[in-house]
Amino acid sequence: MVDKELRERIIAMVHREVVPAIGCTEPMCVALCTAKATEKLGCRPEKIEALLSANILKNAMGVGIPGTGMLGLPIAIALGAIIGKSDYQLEVLKDLTPETLEEGKRFIAENRIAIKQKEGISEKLYVEIICTAGDKKASAVIAGGHTRFMDDEACLKGEASKTSKTSGTCSADIADVPLNLRLVYDFATTTPLDEISFIMEARTYNMNAAREALKGNYGHNLGKSIERPLSKGIFGDSIYCHIISRTASACDARMGGAMIPVMSNSGSGNQGICATNPVCVYAKENENTEEELIRALMLSHLTAIYIKQSLGKLSALCGCVVASIGSSCGITYLMGGDYERICASVKNMVANLTGMICDGAKPSCSLKITSGVSTALLSALLAMEGKCVTSSEGIVDDDVDKSIHNLTSIGADAMCKTDDMILNIMTSKEN
Repeated sequence: MVDKELRERIIAMVHREVVPAIGCTEPMCVALCTAKATEKLGCRPEKIEALLSANILKNAMGVGIPGTGMLGLPIAIALGAIIGKSDYQLEVLKDLTPETLEEGKRFIAENRIAIKQKEGISEKLYVEIICTAGDKKASAVIAGGHTRFMDDEACLKGEASKTSKTSGTCSADIADVPLNLRLVYDFATTTPLDEISFIMEARTYNMNAAREALKGNYGHNLGKSIERPLSKGIFGDSIYCHIISRTASACDARMGGAMIPVMSNSGSGNQGICATNPVCVYAKENENTEEELIRALMLSHLTAIYIKQSLGKLSALCGCVVASIGSSCGITYLMGGDYERICASVKNMVANLTGMICDGAKPSCSLKITSGVSTALLSALLAMEGKCVTSSEGIVDDDVDKSIHNLTSIGADAMCKTDDMILNIMTSKEN
Protein backbone atom coordinates (compact mmCIF):
# COMPACT_ATOMS: atom_id res chain seq x y z
CA MET A 1 0.00 0.00 0.00
CA VAL A 2 1.13 3.56 -0.73
CA ASP A 3 2.15 5.32 2.51
CA LYS A 4 -0.32 7.75 4.09
CA GLU A 5 1.59 10.98 3.44
CA LEU A 6 1.98 10.18 -0.27
CA ARG A 7 -1.68 9.13 -0.49
CA GLU A 8 -2.75 12.45 0.95
CA ARG A 9 -0.64 14.34 -1.60
CA ILE A 10 -2.07 12.33 -4.49
CA ILE A 11 -5.62 12.84 -3.23
CA ALA A 12 -5.04 16.60 -3.01
CA MET A 13 -3.75 16.55 -6.58
CA VAL A 14 -6.81 14.63 -7.80
CA HIS A 15 -9.10 17.12 -6.05
CA ARG A 16 -7.29 19.90 -7.89
CA GLU A 17 -7.45 18.26 -11.31
CA VAL A 18 -10.90 16.64 -11.21
CA VAL A 19 -13.38 19.49 -10.76
CA PRO A 20 -16.85 20.49 -12.02
CA ALA A 21 -17.09 22.69 -15.11
CA ILE A 22 -19.95 24.12 -17.16
CA GLY A 23 -19.13 24.33 -20.85
CA CYS A 24 -15.80 24.03 -22.62
CA THR A 25 -12.99 24.87 -20.22
CA GLU A 26 -11.09 27.22 -22.55
CA PRO A 27 -13.83 29.85 -22.98
CA MET A 28 -14.79 29.32 -19.33
CA CYS A 29 -11.17 29.99 -18.39
CA VAL A 30 -11.32 33.27 -20.36
CA ALA A 31 -14.65 34.15 -18.72
CA LEU A 32 -13.12 33.38 -15.31
CA CYS A 33 -10.17 35.66 -15.98
CA THR A 34 -12.58 38.39 -17.15
CA ALA A 35 -14.60 38.01 -13.96
CA LYS A 36 -11.46 38.41 -11.86
CA ALA A 37 -10.30 41.51 -13.78
CA THR A 38 -13.79 43.01 -13.46
CA GLU A 39 -13.79 42.37 -9.70
CA LYS A 40 -10.43 44.10 -9.43
CA LEU A 41 -11.76 47.02 -11.49
CA GLY A 42 -14.66 47.42 -9.09
CA CYS A 43 -17.28 48.21 -11.72
CA ARG A 44 -18.54 46.99 -15.07
CA PRO A 45 -15.86 47.55 -17.74
CA GLU A 46 -16.43 49.85 -20.69
CA LYS A 47 -13.77 48.08 -22.74
CA ILE A 48 -12.18 44.64 -22.48
CA GLU A 49 -9.00 43.50 -24.20
CA ALA A 50 -8.23 39.78 -24.26
CA LEU A 51 -4.67 38.61 -25.05
CA LEU A 52 -4.65 34.84 -25.52
CA SER A 53 -2.23 32.07 -26.39
CA ALA A 54 -2.74 30.30 -29.70
CA ASN A 55 -4.02 27.12 -28.02
CA ILE A 56 -6.67 29.03 -26.07
CA LEU A 57 -7.82 30.69 -29.28
CA LYS A 58 -7.92 27.33 -31.07
CA ASN A 59 -9.96 25.61 -28.39
CA ALA A 60 -12.45 28.43 -27.87
CA MET A 61 -13.33 29.47 -31.41
CA GLY A 62 -16.02 27.00 -32.40
CA VAL A 63 -17.58 25.72 -29.20
CA GLY A 64 -21.03 26.48 -27.81
CA ILE A 65 -21.27 28.66 -24.70
CA PRO A 66 -23.77 27.14 -22.25
CA GLY A 67 -27.23 28.66 -22.15
CA THR A 68 -26.54 31.20 -24.90
CA GLY A 69 -27.07 29.45 -28.22
CA MET A 70 -23.87 31.22 -29.32
CA LEU A 71 -20.35 30.14 -30.19
CA GLY A 72 -16.95 31.37 -29.18
CA LEU A 73 -15.18 33.91 -27.04
CA PRO A 74 -17.03 37.23 -27.36
CA ILE A 75 -20.13 36.12 -25.46
CA ALA A 76 -18.00 34.27 -22.88
CA ILE A 77 -16.00 37.44 -22.24
CA ALA A 78 -19.06 39.69 -22.12
CA LEU A 79 -20.85 37.42 -19.65
CA GLY A 80 -17.70 37.02 -17.58
CA ALA A 81 -17.80 40.78 -17.01
CA ILE A 82 -21.56 40.99 -16.47
CA ILE A 83 -22.39 37.97 -14.29
CA GLY A 84 -19.09 36.15 -13.71
CA LYS A 85 -17.90 35.34 -10.20
CA SER A 86 -14.33 34.14 -9.85
CA ASP A 87 -15.26 32.08 -6.78
CA TYR A 88 -17.28 29.81 -9.07
CA GLN A 89 -14.10 28.76 -10.91
CA LEU A 90 -15.03 26.86 -14.10
CA GLU A 91 -18.73 27.26 -13.32
CA VAL A 92 -18.19 31.00 -13.62
CA LEU A 93 -21.29 31.63 -15.78
CA LYS A 94 -23.81 29.55 -13.83
CA ASP A 95 -25.86 32.64 -12.83
CA LEU A 96 -26.86 33.31 -16.46
CA THR A 97 -30.41 34.55 -17.08
CA PRO A 98 -32.21 35.54 -20.30
CA GLU A 99 -31.90 39.18 -19.25
CA THR A 100 -28.15 39.05 -18.68
CA LEU A 101 -27.71 37.18 -21.96
CA GLU A 102 -29.32 40.14 -23.76
CA GLU A 103 -26.96 42.47 -21.91
CA GLY A 104 -24.05 40.38 -23.12
CA LYS A 105 -25.24 40.55 -26.72
CA ARG A 106 -25.50 44.36 -26.48
CA PHE A 107 -21.98 44.51 -25.02
CA ILE A 108 -20.69 42.67 -28.09
CA ALA A 109 -22.76 44.77 -30.54
CA GLU A 110 -21.25 47.93 -29.09
CA ASN A 111 -17.74 46.70 -30.02
CA ARG A 112 -16.47 46.78 -26.45
CA ILE A 113 -14.32 43.63 -26.79
CA ALA A 114 -10.97 43.20 -28.55
CA ILE A 115 -9.46 39.69 -28.85
CA LYS A 116 -5.85 39.20 -29.92
CA GLN A 117 -3.17 36.53 -29.87
CA LYS A 118 -0.52 37.17 -27.24
CA GLU A 119 2.87 37.28 -28.92
CA GLY A 120 6.22 36.28 -27.50
CA ILE A 121 5.08 33.69 -24.96
CA SER A 122 5.91 29.99 -24.76
CA GLU A 123 3.11 29.11 -22.34
CA LYS A 124 0.37 27.28 -24.24
CA LEU A 125 -2.32 28.09 -21.68
CA TYR A 126 -2.24 31.85 -21.25
CA VAL A 127 -5.09 34.33 -20.76
CA GLU A 128 -4.61 38.03 -20.06
CA ILE A 129 -7.65 40.27 -19.61
CA ILE A 130 -7.41 44.06 -19.38
CA CYS A 131 -10.57 45.89 -18.29
CA THR A 132 -10.98 49.67 -18.44
CA ALA A 133 -13.70 52.08 -17.31
CA GLY A 134 -12.93 55.80 -17.65
CA ASP A 135 -9.48 56.31 -16.19
CA LYS A 136 -9.65 53.06 -14.18
CA LYS A 137 -7.80 49.96 -15.39
CA ALA A 138 -7.39 46.44 -14.01
CA SER A 139 -5.99 43.20 -15.35
CA ALA A 140 -5.82 39.52 -14.52
CA VAL A 141 -3.72 36.70 -15.94
CA ILE A 142 -4.26 32.94 -15.91
CA ALA A 143 -1.34 30.76 -16.99
CA GLY A 144 -0.32 27.13 -16.78
CA GLY A 145 -3.70 25.87 -15.57
CA HIS A 146 -7.30 26.80 -16.26
CA THR A 147 -7.82 28.36 -12.81
CA ARG A 148 -4.23 29.39 -11.98
CA PHE A 149 -4.02 33.13 -11.56
CA MET A 150 -0.64 34.81 -11.67
CA ASP A 151 -0.05 37.34 -8.92
CA ASP A 152 0.55 41.00 -9.74
CA GLU A 153 4.32 40.81 -9.27
CA ALA A 154 4.60 37.90 -11.67
CA CYS A 155 2.38 39.70 -14.19
CA LEU A 156 4.72 42.66 -14.21
CA LYS A 157 7.69 40.39 -14.81
CA GLY A 158 5.89 38.21 -17.35
CA GLU A 159 6.56 35.05 -15.34
CA ALA A 160 3.89 32.62 -16.48
CA SER A 161 5.03 29.96 -14.05
CA LYS A 162 4.45 32.03 -10.91
CA THR A 163 0.92 31.61 -9.60
CA SER A 164 -1.00 33.18 -6.78
CA LYS A 165 -1.54 31.09 -3.68
CA THR A 166 -4.20 33.45 -2.38
CA SER A 167 -6.42 33.92 -5.41
CA GLY A 168 -9.08 31.59 -4.07
CA THR A 169 -9.47 29.95 -7.47
CA CYS A 170 -6.52 27.63 -7.68
CA SER A 171 -4.45 25.26 -5.63
CA ALA A 172 -1.06 26.35 -6.83
CA ASP A 173 0.44 25.50 -3.44
CA ILE A 174 -0.32 21.81 -4.05
CA ALA A 175 2.81 20.40 -5.66
CA ASP A 176 2.46 17.74 -8.32
CA VAL A 177 3.36 14.23 -7.23
CA PRO A 178 5.63 12.78 -9.93
CA LEU A 179 3.66 9.75 -11.07
CA ASN A 180 4.43 6.52 -12.88
CA LEU A 181 1.99 3.81 -13.88
CA ARG A 182 2.99 1.46 -11.06
CA LEU A 183 2.28 4.17 -8.47
CA VAL A 184 -1.02 5.02 -10.17
CA TYR A 185 -2.05 1.35 -10.09
CA ASP A 186 -0.95 0.75 -6.49
CA PHE A 187 -2.72 3.90 -5.29
CA ALA A 188 -5.97 3.10 -7.10
CA THR A 189 -6.11 -0.54 -6.05
CA THR A 190 -4.88 -0.43 -2.43
CA THR A 191 -5.88 2.93 -0.94
CA PRO A 192 -8.61 2.60 1.72
CA LEU A 193 -11.93 3.00 -0.03
CA ASP A 194 -13.20 5.82 2.16
CA GLU A 195 -10.26 7.97 1.03
CA ILE A 196 -11.04 7.72 -2.70
CA SER A 197 -14.81 7.21 -2.85
CA PHE A 198 -15.20 10.91 -3.71
CA ILE A 199 -14.31 9.99 -7.30
CA MET A 200 -17.89 8.71 -7.65
CA GLU A 201 -18.94 12.34 -8.00
CA ALA A 202 -17.52 12.09 -11.52
CA ARG A 203 -20.08 9.36 -12.26
CA THR A 204 -22.91 11.52 -10.88
CA TYR A 205 -21.98 14.54 -12.99
CA ASN A 206 -20.97 12.88 -16.24
CA MET A 207 -23.59 10.17 -16.48
CA ASN A 208 -26.23 12.80 -15.71
CA ALA A 209 -24.88 14.88 -18.61
CA ALA A 210 -25.30 11.86 -20.88
CA ARG A 211 -28.90 11.33 -19.75
CA GLU A 212 -29.79 14.98 -20.23
CA ALA A 213 -28.23 15.02 -23.70
CA LEU A 214 -30.41 12.16 -24.85
CA LYS A 215 -33.49 14.27 -24.03
CA GLY A 216 -32.51 17.17 -26.30
CA ASN A 217 -30.71 18.05 -29.51
CA TYR A 218 -27.07 19.02 -29.03
CA GLY A 219 -24.17 19.20 -31.43
CA HIS A 220 -24.27 16.39 -33.97
CA ASN A 221 -26.50 14.20 -31.78
CA LEU A 222 -24.00 11.38 -32.14
CA GLY A 223 -24.99 9.76 -28.86
CA LYS A 224 -28.66 9.70 -29.82
CA SER A 225 -27.87 8.44 -33.31
CA ILE A 226 -26.10 5.40 -31.89
CA GLU A 227 -29.30 4.52 -30.00
CA ARG A 228 -31.49 4.57 -33.13
CA PRO A 229 -32.69 1.41 -34.93
CA LEU A 230 -30.34 1.81 -37.91
CA SER A 231 -27.32 1.98 -35.59
CA LYS A 232 -28.51 -0.90 -33.45
CA GLY A 233 -28.82 -2.93 -36.62
CA ILE A 234 -25.08 -2.40 -37.02
CA PHE A 235 -23.79 -2.36 -33.43
CA GLY A 236 -26.53 -4.38 -31.74
CA ASP A 237 -27.91 -3.66 -28.28
CA SER A 238 -24.48 -4.26 -26.77
CA ILE A 239 -22.22 -2.98 -24.02
CA TYR A 240 -20.10 -1.44 -26.77
CA CYS A 241 -23.11 0.43 -28.16
CA HIS A 242 -24.12 1.69 -24.72
CA ILE A 243 -20.60 2.82 -23.83
CA ILE A 244 -20.04 4.91 -26.94
CA SER A 245 -23.59 6.30 -26.79
CA ARG A 246 -23.34 7.48 -23.17
CA THR A 247 -19.88 8.93 -23.71
CA ALA A 248 -20.68 10.68 -26.99
CA SER A 249 -23.97 12.04 -25.58
CA ALA A 250 -22.27 13.82 -22.70
CA CYS A 251 -19.79 15.34 -25.16
CA ASP A 252 -22.63 16.36 -27.51
CA ALA A 253 -24.28 18.29 -24.67
CA ARG A 254 -21.11 19.92 -23.46
CA MET A 255 -19.87 21.01 -26.88
CA GLY A 256 -23.39 22.00 -27.95
CA GLY A 257 -23.72 24.59 -25.18
CA ALA A 258 -25.98 22.78 -22.69
CA MET A 259 -26.10 24.33 -19.22
CA ILE A 260 -25.03 21.02 -17.72
CA PRO A 261 -22.00 20.69 -15.42
CA VAL A 262 -19.52 17.88 -16.01
CA MET A 263 -16.58 16.66 -13.97
CA SER A 264 -13.44 17.65 -15.82
CA ASN A 265 -9.97 16.11 -15.74
CA SER A 266 -6.79 18.19 -16.06
CA GLY A 267 -8.76 21.19 -17.26
CA SER A 268 -10.86 19.37 -19.85
CA GLY A 269 -14.50 18.37 -19.55
CA ASN A 270 -14.23 16.03 -22.52
CA GLN A 271 -11.30 14.28 -20.86
CA GLY A 272 -13.34 13.97 -17.69
CA ILE A 273 -16.24 12.46 -19.63
CA CYS A 274 -13.96 10.09 -21.51
CA ALA A 275 -12.25 8.93 -18.31
CA THR A 276 -15.60 8.37 -16.57
CA ASN A 277 -18.52 7.24 -18.71
CA PRO A 278 -16.98 4.19 -20.45
CA VAL A 279 -15.86 2.84 -17.07
CA CYS A 280 -19.26 3.44 -15.44
CA VAL A 281 -21.27 1.85 -18.24
CA TYR A 282 -19.00 -1.18 -18.40
CA ALA A 283 -19.11 -1.65 -14.61
CA LYS A 284 -22.92 -1.51 -14.57
CA GLU A 285 -23.41 -3.97 -17.40
CA ASN A 286 -20.64 -6.28 -16.21
CA GLU A 287 -22.17 -6.21 -12.70
CA ASN A 288 -18.98 -5.11 -11.00
CA THR A 289 -19.14 -4.12 -7.33
CA GLU A 290 -19.17 -0.51 -6.18
CA GLU A 291 -15.65 -0.93 -4.80
CA GLU A 292 -14.42 -2.17 -8.15
CA LEU A 293 -16.02 0.82 -9.87
CA ILE A 294 -14.48 3.30 -7.44
CA ARG A 295 -11.03 1.82 -7.95
CA ALA A 296 -11.46 1.64 -11.73
CA LEU A 297 -12.57 5.29 -11.88
CA MET A 298 -9.60 6.39 -9.79
CA LEU A 299 -7.27 4.34 -11.98
CA SER A 300 -8.75 5.93 -15.10
CA HIS A 301 -8.65 9.53 -13.87
CA LEU A 302 -5.22 9.28 -12.25
CA THR A 303 -3.75 7.68 -15.38
CA ALA A 304 -5.00 10.67 -17.39
CA ILE A 305 -3.49 13.07 -14.83
CA TYR A 306 -0.19 11.18 -15.04
CA ILE A 307 -0.04 11.43 -18.83
CA LYS A 308 -0.88 15.14 -18.75
CA GLN A 309 2.07 15.76 -16.41
CA SER A 310 4.44 15.36 -19.35
CA LEU A 311 2.06 16.33 -22.16
CA GLY A 312 0.90 19.64 -20.70
CA LYS A 313 -2.59 21.08 -20.28
CA LEU A 314 -2.93 22.00 -23.97
CA SER A 315 -1.20 20.49 -26.98
CA ALA A 316 -1.68 19.48 -30.61
CA LEU A 317 -2.55 15.95 -29.42
CA CYS A 318 -6.28 15.36 -28.91
CA GLY A 319 -7.09 14.97 -25.23
CA CYS A 320 -9.36 12.01 -25.92
CA VAL A 321 -6.20 9.98 -26.57
CA VAL A 322 -5.06 10.66 -23.00
CA ALA A 323 -8.42 10.05 -21.35
CA SER A 324 -9.14 6.96 -23.44
CA ILE A 325 -5.89 5.43 -22.21
CA GLY A 326 -7.21 6.03 -18.70
CA SER A 327 -10.58 4.45 -19.46
CA SER A 328 -8.88 1.47 -21.11
CA CYS A 329 -6.93 0.90 -17.89
CA GLY A 330 -10.13 1.17 -15.85
CA ILE A 331 -12.04 -1.24 -18.08
CA THR A 332 -9.14 -3.72 -18.08
CA TYR A 333 -9.23 -3.63 -14.28
CA LEU A 334 -13.00 -4.25 -14.30
CA MET A 335 -12.42 -7.23 -16.62
CA GLY A 336 -10.20 -8.70 -13.92
CA GLY A 337 -6.91 -7.55 -15.37
CA ASP A 338 -3.80 -7.23 -13.19
CA TYR A 339 -0.99 -4.68 -13.52
CA GLU A 340 0.64 -6.53 -16.44
CA ARG A 341 -2.64 -6.60 -18.37
CA ILE A 342 -3.16 -2.90 -17.69
CA CYS A 343 0.34 -2.16 -19.00
CA ALA A 344 -0.56 -4.10 -22.13
CA SER A 345 -3.72 -2.05 -22.64
CA VAL A 346 -1.67 1.16 -22.38
CA LYS A 347 0.83 -0.05 -24.97
CA ASN A 348 -1.98 -1.10 -27.30
CA MET A 349 -3.48 2.39 -26.99
CA VAL A 350 -0.15 4.12 -27.66
CA ALA A 351 0.34 1.97 -30.75
CA ASN A 352 -3.04 2.99 -32.18
CA LEU A 353 -4.13 6.58 -31.47
CA THR A 354 -0.83 8.48 -31.33
CA GLY A 355 -0.96 11.55 -33.55
CA MET A 356 -4.70 12.30 -33.46
CA ILE A 357 -4.74 16.09 -33.74
CA CYS A 358 -6.62 18.57 -31.60
CA ASP A 359 -8.24 21.11 -33.92
CA GLY A 360 -10.14 22.95 -31.23
CA ALA A 361 -13.14 22.28 -29.05
CA LYS A 362 -16.30 21.89 -31.12
CA PRO A 363 -19.38 19.67 -31.56
CA SER A 364 -17.48 17.11 -33.65
CA CYS A 365 -15.29 16.29 -30.63
CA SER A 366 -17.90 13.60 -29.94
CA LEU A 367 -16.65 11.79 -33.06
CA LYS A 368 -13.08 11.78 -31.75
CA ILE A 369 -14.20 10.66 -28.31
CA THR A 370 -16.04 7.75 -29.93
CA SER A 371 -12.85 6.78 -31.75
CA GLY A 372 -10.91 6.94 -28.49
CA VAL A 373 -13.42 4.90 -26.51
CA SER A 374 -13.72 2.28 -29.24
CA THR A 375 -9.95 1.88 -29.18
CA ALA A 376 -9.98 1.73 -25.37
CA LEU A 377 -12.33 -1.25 -25.46
CA LEU A 378 -10.34 -3.00 -28.18
CA SER A 379 -7.07 -2.43 -26.32
CA ALA A 380 -8.54 -3.81 -23.09
CA LEU A 381 -9.89 -6.90 -24.85
CA LEU A 382 -6.54 -7.60 -26.50
CA ALA A 383 -4.74 -7.13 -23.19
CA MET A 384 -7.05 -9.62 -21.47
CA GLU A 385 -6.27 -12.09 -24.26
CA GLY A 386 -2.58 -11.65 -23.48
CA LYS A 387 -1.98 -9.68 -26.67
CA CYS A 388 0.28 -6.63 -26.50
CA VAL A 389 2.04 -4.52 -29.13
CA THR A 390 5.76 -5.20 -28.80
CA SER A 391 8.77 -2.91 -28.59
CA SER A 392 9.75 -3.85 -32.12
CA GLU A 393 6.64 -2.05 -33.37
CA GLY A 394 6.61 1.73 -33.76
CA ILE A 395 6.98 3.93 -30.69
CA VAL A 396 6.04 1.30 -28.11
CA ASP A 397 8.75 0.41 -25.58
CA ASP A 398 9.09 -2.59 -23.28
CA ASP A 399 8.84 -0.11 -20.38
CA VAL A 400 5.25 1.16 -20.17
CA ASP A 401 6.29 4.54 -18.76
CA LYS A 402 8.72 5.05 -21.64
CA SER A 403 5.88 4.23 -24.03
CA ILE A 404 3.77 6.94 -22.39
CA HIS A 405 6.61 9.45 -22.56
CA ASN A 406 7.20 8.62 -26.22
CA LEU A 407 3.55 9.52 -26.80
CA THR A 408 3.74 12.77 -24.85
CA SER A 409 7.04 13.80 -26.46
CA ILE A 410 5.37 13.59 -29.84
CA GLY A 411 2.33 15.52 -28.61
CA ALA A 412 4.19 18.20 -26.66
CA ASP A 413 7.26 18.72 -28.85
CA ALA A 414 7.15 17.14 -32.29
CA MET A 415 3.62 18.35 -33.04
CA CYS A 416 4.28 22.04 -32.27
CA LYS A 417 4.46 22.94 -35.97
CA THR A 418 1.29 20.94 -36.49
CA ASP A 419 -0.38 23.12 -33.87
CA ASP A 420 0.69 26.27 -35.70
CA MET A 421 -0.64 24.91 -38.98
CA ILE A 422 -3.96 23.92 -37.41
CA LEU A 423 -4.52 27.41 -36.01
CA ASN A 424 -3.50 29.00 -39.31
CA ILE A 425 -6.02 26.84 -41.19
CA MET A 426 -8.77 27.59 -38.66
CA THR A 427 -8.25 31.34 -38.70
CA SER A 428 -7.80 31.60 -42.48
CA LYS A 429 -11.06 29.97 -43.50
CA GLU A 430 -13.60 32.21 -45.19
CA ASN A 431 -16.84 32.45 -43.23
